[in-house]
Amino acid sequence: MIGRLNHVAIAVKDLAAATAVYRDTLGAEVTDPLPQPEHGVTVVFITLPNTKIELLEPMGEGSPIAKFLEKAPDGGIHHVCYEVDDILAARDRLKAQGARVLGDGTPKIGAHGKPVLFLHPKDFCGTLVELEQA
Repeated sequence: MIGRLNHVAIAVKDLAAATAVYRDTLGAEVTDPLPQPEHGVTVVFITLPNTKIELLEPMGEGSPIAKFLEKAPDGGIHHVCYEVDDILAARDRLKAQGARVLGDGTPKIGAHGKPVLFLHPKDFCGTLVELEQA
């Protein structure tokens, strides 16, 4: 059901500093910051030959990333994102198998302009999983 790894997301407290590490120290290609107010974050994508890294900075204290950074002040891996061909079929199959979809189960539009859903980490070996329509 899952396809390729779309990205690994890393929560950061300072997006500009984290972007500089990837761009200046590692020589990576990075995007401009992209505010995602419906998700409570600003993101930067780092393009790699085989996938992407997504840097996440919270937009205010109500952001889920702000809560993550309270527990992990230095930041760290927040989630992994896999592509699926049909996000609604994937959601329905996962729910039928007992997996918990976060929120109300309705896909939201993610940073790539495609529908996304998040799956509860307790159902996936302690890892928050994002599904994105391919």
